Parts: sequence; C-alpha cells; structure tokens
Amino acid sequence: MMPKTLSQSEVWSLILRLSIASVVTYYTMKWMLDRLDPTYKSKKKARDKAEKQIKRLGGAEGLELSPGALNDYEMVIASHLVVPDDITVSWSDIAGLDSVIEELRGSVVLPIQHRHLFANSQLWEAPKGVLLHGPPGCGKTLIAKATAKEAGMRFINLDVSVLTDKWYGESQKLASAVFTLASKLQPCIVFIDEIESFLRSRTSQDHEATAMMKTQFMMLWDGLSTKAGSTVIVMGATNRPQDLDKAIMRRMPAQFHVGLPNEDQRLKILRIVLMHETVSNDVDLNRIAKLTNGFSGSDIREMCRNAYTVYRIRDYMKKEKNFFVRLILVAFYLPEEFD
Repeated sequence: MMPKTLSQSEVWSLILRLSIASVVTYYTMKWMLDRLDPTYKSKKKARDKAEKQIKRLGGAEGLELSPGALNDYEMVIASHLVVPDDITVSWSDIAGLDSVIEELRGSVVLPIQHRHLFANSQLWEAPKGVLLHGPPGCGKTLIAKATAKEAGMRFINLDVSVLTDKWYGESQKLASAVFTLASKLQPCIVFIDEIESFLRSRTSQDHEATAMMKTQFMMLWDGLSTKAGSTVIVMGATNRPQDLDKAIMRRMPAQFHVGLPNEDQRLKILRIVLMHETVSNDVDLNRIAKLTNGFSGSDIREMCRNAYTVYRIRDYMKKEKNFFVRLILVAFYLPEEFD
C-alpha cells in the first residue's frame, strides 16, 4: 500500500499541535522544577521585595531602572537594597567619632559630591574599598549607613549567605551580580558586615566553590573588567582585621579604626542617647561617663535602656501588684488595718 500523503493544511495542523504540546511541556516542567526547588519561596519573596525597592528608588530619586532590566541574579541581590529614605542615621547622630567622620568626609564623600572640581584628574576619586575595624558595638555599621546617607549613594546591605547556592557555579554568578547591579545603581555602596567571615585569608583547605567565589568577587571588584570612573565602593566592617586576606586589604586602601570611646566621647554618647528622654536633674552624666570606662557605644545605650525602661517597668509592676494586694485586703480581709 502507498503511504498516505498529508495535505498542506494537515501538515500545518500537525506543526501547530506539536508546538502547543512543546510549549505546554516546557512550562509544565519549569513549574514542576520551581516547585521542587526548596528555595523557590525565598527567591520569589526576594524578587517581590527587589521590585518594590527599585520602584521606590525610581519614585524618590528618578532612577531610570526597571525591574525588567535586571536578570534573576541581580534581582536576588537587589532584595538587599536599602532606599536612602529608609536610612534614618546621619553623622549628627553619631557621637564621639568626629575624627573618623572628618576623614571619611574628606576621602570618600567630597570626591563623590564634587567630582567637577578636578574633572581632568585621575587621582581625585573615592577609594574602591573602605574598611572599618575595631571592637564590637562602637558604631561601624552606623558610620557606613550615615556615609551612604550623607553622600547621597544607594546602599546594598549585602548578606553573604545569599551568595551561597547548592548548584555549582551559581555562587560565582551571584557574586558577579553584586557588581553589575551596583554599577547600574551607582553611586553605590556595597556594605559587608563581619567581612572576615566571607573574605578571610585563603588556604589550601578552602572548598573549591568557596575559593572560586572569593576569586570571582576580587576579580570583579578591582580587575580588568572594572570600569574606570565607576562610583562603586565596597565598605566592610570587622572586629578581626588580621583574619582578612592580604589581597582584600590591598583593595581597601581607606582603613579606619573605630575604637572604644574615651570619657569625653562617652559623655557625648550619653547626651545623644538621652536627648529625647525625660531625665531627672539629679542625674550626673559626667559621673556616669567617668564610671563607664571600657563601655562601647552599644553598651552605653543598653545601659540607658535598662535604666529607663526595664527598671521603671519593674517598679511600676511592683506598685501595681502592691495596689491590688492592698485593694483585696481592704475589701475582704483586714479593712481595720487600713483605716
């Protein structure tokens, strides 16, 4: 028997059915793979947050960047974007660190805000990396946020855990997305708290994926693909600068030590912490500043919080408890004792 020949309309009909079946199969498999991914919900949540933050930036600062212009990896990083309006900290809110603030203003902020002063100079520019190191609780994170606020820069508060992925090669793509996104948002600060946990000294015992991620990060930070004139600053904070890789230290030429406050600095911190509180006239702030030797700014604030809220609540609860006990006694048991 001769095989049946198909008419032109039947051929087109077959092609259409195969195309529809292929599209349905593709999206069905994609949907199933997405649902099988244990990180699907967190990625979707990150994407929604990133779209919201980018839209807010566009409305507040006229940023000409739509969520559609970013790839999936950049959207994951964009979920850690901080809108400048949400940064409530300024340099006036930081007490006792005037010398550090002045150095930051001169070396980081002024070259960004006044690039026109030396337009032809190749040296008049902000450093590519800034390191804040010192004991915990001394205001390193506050300084980073205040610098972004004062310089008018976008701020990416990078969570290092977001760079780790179970799939081989994904971490490098996420590390690359940090700098491609920052370049699109420039001027931009990429802030890494506890930077030594991510960029510590490399050893032969490092896992291959971790070593590749570190290398990728450093290549993009200050490598051949780095664009001249780009205003992207990586700012790190650490309590253990000795644990950082030497290549990282070289990429952070601006290094500031944020130490424990002295007596005068502690007095300024106390005044700022208690600025909006009702303080009794018999409270001697000078004596408190002298007695708190060795306290960090965070310790002083926690001390004031305990004194102002915790102990007052305890006294209030004791008075309330005594009041109800007295009320019960008066009403039921011993009215003659309270005449």
